[in-house]
Amino acid sequence: MKEILEILFKISVLTFVIGNMISMGLNLTLHQILELPRNVKLVILSLVANFVLVPLFVYGMVAIIPVPEGVKIGLILLSLAAGAPFLPKLAEIARSDTAFSIGLMLMLMVVTIFYLPLLLPVVLAGAKVSSWAIAKSLILLMLIPLLAAIFFRAKAEAAAKRLLPFFAKVSNIALIVLVVTLIILHTRSLINMVGLSLIAIILLIIVAMLIGYGLGGADRDKRIVLSLGTGQRNISAAILVASQNFKDPDIILTMVALAIFGLIIMLPFAGMMRKRAAVNRNAIFQ
Repeated sequence: MKEILEILFKISVLTFVIGNMISMGLNLTLHQILELPRNVKLVILSLVANFVLVPLFVYGMVAIIPVPEGVKIGLILLSLAAGAPFLPKLAEIARSDTAFSIGLMLMLMVVTIFYLPLLLPVVLAGAKVSSWAIAKSLILLMLIPLLAAIFFRAKAEAAAKRLLPFFAKVSNIALIVLVVTLIILHTRSLINMVGLSLIAIILLIIVAMLIGYGLGGADRDKRIVLSLGTGQRNISAAILVASQNFKDPDIILTMVALAIFGLIIMLPFAGMMRKRAAVNRNAIFQ
């Protein structure tokens, strides 16, 4: 039974990652892709927030907070992986700059695919990880499906719109199977995560959001988007790398916990920003 669940888990990881990339690509128009952030200063600050300040904070945090080795590796992996696909939806809920959120998501995701393989072997010097092996899996299973889906959408928009619900459903089902099999296989590890490990996970989310908000500039909408985009790490990339390079279940459990608590924290935050935006608009027209 355990062997079957482990095989099911591995299949669900691949299905979730590839399905997620395809559904994202099918949902993007060329106009949205070309609307990448054009403010050079904001682009640089976004990259610094996600790929310098968040990793530095996490590296310092795990040096101070005594979390298990698997949790430590999971947090470091997450700190190096940015560009979460759910960002445009959160931006939409917050009634902030959705166009900027799409451009930011794509930029961070592409940078992650090349940045993560370079930095991870350096940060985890004791771990036996290959930069090329990581890069190859990210390019084959994330970048190529994403680009193929974007190209298909550009050439056959009507067909892409019909296929989008199918791939979105496949990705969602795969994520549910991934989480359920993980919980069944590693219930004890999940229970043990309550305590310092959970505190470290929540700290990563909150501090990353504060970093993004602080570097978002004077534009309120862009501050909100960068806060959400920095707090929400790229679970797809992190889980893919973890499942193919590490055996400790705590690593992926950390990522699942961050995904769950990230939404618990960020959905109310986005809702609160939406209400404030409505209040500000009403004040302007009164």
